[in-house]
Amino acid sequence: MNCKVSIVIEKDEHGYYAYCPELEGCQTQGDSLEEVLANIKEAIELYLETLPPEEKTACLSREILTTSLEVKVEC
Repeated sequence: MNCKVSIVIEKDEHGYYAYCPELEGCQTQGDSLEEVLANIKEAIELYLETLPPEEKTACLSREILTTSLEVKVEC
């Protein structure tokens, strides 16, 4: 069965950092976008393998929405 999960990816001077908001503590890093995407996919799959069915269902039924918001910043 395939399920969709949300991931957040941040880039800084050290590379990329990714985490899955639905799965507390499920996070990884990578030197490139491709690497961090592969790493977070593997981390999510391994994380889900450790959960009992009812907890897995509860985590995967959460709806997480992301968007951008423009704010005024004075310098």
